[in-house]
Amino acid sequence: MAAGSFTHTFDTPLYKGASTINTGLFINGQWVLPAEVPHATIDITNPSDGKHIVSIFEGGASDVDKAVDAALQAYRTVWGLKCPGAVRGRFLNKLADLIEANQDELAALEAFGVGKNFEGARTGDVGGSVSMLRYFAGWADKVQGKTIEPSEVTPLTALRLADLVNEAGIPPGVINIVNGYGKTVGAAIASHMKIAKVTFTGSTFVGREVMHAACASNLKPVTLELGGKNPTIIFDDANLEQAIKWASLAIFHNAGQVCVAGSRIFVQAGIYDQFLTGMTAIATKLERATGDPFTLGTQHGPLVSQAQYDRVMSYIESGKADGAHVLSGGARHGEVGYFIQPTIFTDVKPDMKIFREEIFGPVAAVLKFTTEEGT
Repeated sequence: MAAGSFTHTFDTPLYKGASTINTGLFINGQWVLPAEVPHATIDITNPSDGKHIVSIFEGGASDVDKAVDAALQAYRTVWGLKCPGAVRGRFLNKLADLIEANQDELAALEAFGVGKNFEGARTGDVGGSVSMLRYFAGWADKVQGKTIEPSEVTPLTALRLADLVNEAGIPPGVINIVNGYGKTVGAAIASHMKIAKVTFTGSTFVGREVMHAACASNLKPVTLELGGKNPTIIFDDANLEQAIKWASLAIFHNAGQVCVAGSRIFVQAGIYDQFLTGMTAIATKLERATGDPFTLGTQHGPLVSQAQYDRVMSYIESGKADGAHVLSGGARHGEVGYFIQPTIFTDVKPDMKIFREEIFGPVAAVLKFTTEEGT
């Protein structure tokens, strides 16, 4: 049985148009409803105002089974060794062409469902995807590949992309999308006997569960990201202007919701005060440029969900309680949506949660050091 669809009409200063998104599961080149009845759904929310957008159908373990079987069948019959690398490259280039032709619509869906500013999503996310597809298309006759798993609360762009996959002529079963939560669909994938490799981007705790499930099933290889608490280290002889610019971008880009966000910033004592002055100025500028992703000039958007907003705010409160100093931000922005001010903490100690754990939000912990040895 075919799944339903949802149409949204955008009427913004930066994009005007309509987008239709299927709300089901994309398995074997078709949109289908979950196998289990009654059908469960996942509510999708606009992070800019907290309002409900649409409910998508939630898959389960049996849907994962169908997707895996479809992928294996495709690999054995129309993809894999049956399809020369040069032909696969042509498919990828065709998909890149279609993404580029629909670049504004896909960027609008990112801004609408994820909260990224429209221009950034258009040039960075969608434009970057086009470049990456064309890059891998050129390597398609080599043994290379990449997999990207969208979050269960940000599915709109991926669901729209599935239609472009069909339009590109990529054989049914090569790409499948099963909406669902980690505890159901994720667990089914990690423990599936027919899946040969799993990658996971997320926390250390969940990563342990993924690895355990992989080992307990078919000993499939696992690649784990395990959260990022990435350091930026700036010495006295650095180009201060460039250091401030890139360190700020590293933590405040996409409201800090980046796996490689530079959330710990180590600055040598000789330029520490100047660095903080410059970074605070950028944070203040971003605070003034916070708002609707479709508004021209918006540079700082919302967190992706209420749960993520609450999580980041709990880290901010933890930093305050542990004695760190809020140099800038540290509070909600506005009255609606999941916006948090660009936040800078100083007087941070190594045993604080904001120093040790991934926050995945616009929160920087700045520490002063004197020598390269860390004293």
